[in-house]
Amino acid sequence: MDLLSIIGWGGSALVVVSLLQTRILRLRVLNLIGCVILVGFNLAIPVWPMVGMNAVLAVINVVHLWRLLRHRHDDLEYAVLEVDSSDAYLGHVLTAHRSDIAKFNPGFTTATSPYAFLVQRGERTVGVVLAHDAGSGRAQIDLDYVLPKYRDFTPGEFVYRRSDVFTGHGFHQVLAPPRMRDSANYLKKLGFHREGDSLVMDLPNDPKL
Repeated sequence: MDLLSIIGWGGSALVVVSLLQTRILRLRVLNLIGCVILVGFNLAIPVWPMVGMNAVLAVINVVHLWRLLRHRHDDLEYAVLEVDSSDAYLGHVLTAHRSDIAKFNPGFTTATSPYAFLVQRGERTVGVVLAHDAGSGRAQIDLDYVLPKYRDFTPGEFVYRRSDVFTGHGFHQVLAPPRMRDSANYLKKLGFHREGDSLVMDLPNDPKL
């Protein structure tokens, strides 16, 4: 197989792999790269209909990526809703994603947490945060779960830093769940830092800033 054929097959494989991704941002990036490779491959052959199709798909991916990244930290994109820990819909979400929750939060059980929050993006639930009072103005996070599709968009930022759901209950710090202490990059992005044996985040006095 010559180099040109390898490039063509590689671009096609990348497009196929992109469609298997659960994270929407990763899907768009991989699909864009695959389409660009196939534009070059089909120019070299040349097969003009395929050049046109992949060029259009590349533009579509660029537009979607621009929209996704433009709203990545937009307060208007997310809402944080406090619900009762016995709420039926909350129970449905936890049950529906039980296996994925267990994968990233080993040891988590559905034991009742006094504080329960749903992270919404429009009509879609994209995340769940459960917590209890750890004393001294600290909230212990029992679960911080984001649906796979939205894990590139750190919706947790809107719970801890851009809403008053914790400060409204008198908390000034939140403690990361022990089972998440290996999630260093995610926690660092949110603003957690080490304090003794705990990973903590200082909550802003004015969450809107």
